[in-house]
Amino acid sequence: MRTFGCLLLAAASLYGAGPAELSQAQIDEIVQKFAAKEAEFAKAREVYTYHQTARIQELDDAGGVTGRWETDSDIIFSQEGKRTEKVTRSPVPTLKQITLTPEDLKDMQDVQPFVLTTNELPKYLIRYLGHQNVDEIGCHVFAVKPKKLEGNERYFAGLVWVDDRDLQIVKTYGRGVGTASKKGQAFPKFETYREQIDGKYWFPTYTIANDTLHFPNGEDVRIRQTMRYEDYKQFKAETKITFGDEVKDDKTPPPSQKPPGKP
Repeated sequence: MRTFGCLLLAAASLYGAGPAELSQAQIDEIVQKFAAKEAEFAKAREVYTYHQTARIQELDDAGGVTGRWETDSDIIFSQEGKRTEKVTRSPVPTLKQITLTPEDLKDMQDVQPFVLTTNELPKYLIRYLGHQNVDEIGCHVFAVKPKKLEGNERYFAGLVWVDDRDLQIVKTYGRGVGTASKKGQAFPKFETYREQIDGKYWFPTYTIANDTLHFPNGEDVRIRQTMRYEDYKQFKAETKITFGDEVKDDKTPPPSQKPPGKP
């Protein structure tokens, strides 16, 4: 298993790095290939169950916790095979300075575990920044931002690291953006890390945000947020399907037939 360890690189240093010697055609090909791989991953993740923990803490100037919001949940499938979220723990929130909005919850659900699929590519401007070896993993680094903000949709703006072998995103650094930011809201910068699950796809496993929110009214609020995605397991439904007439108990096939599954 290849794992992507903690990486805390300043965005400014990346923007100052010169791009590797790749032609625009080669860069475009890399983008198309990793977006296709991300589309495969997004579809595969839909059939996995996992445990999710979400924590948001308000901090004072010394780093002490003054308020918190916490939720533990299981992403599971019902007996009918419908994917759903089951909250397993949710203490009474004690946040005093901030209020979680639908945009915050949308960011935690979709933007922070960012997936850039082929269908999402037309929404974004993508710029190649160069190549880096991180924890012995070669990565292409891209700057990503939305072309325009539409309606209530939430977008990712920041940097993505793409494994140059598997052509999948292994880390993101940025923030959620959208027209909601014009309503006096503020959103933290975050980093999301992935690990390779089942030897094929890179799944989000950890998100961290440690930031000071600057609100338009001049108020600053320091917060720390963590999201963990653990215990990924592929969901396998057992379904019995019967065709035609009623099936009898006689399990011996007629002489002219072969048992199912046998060559």
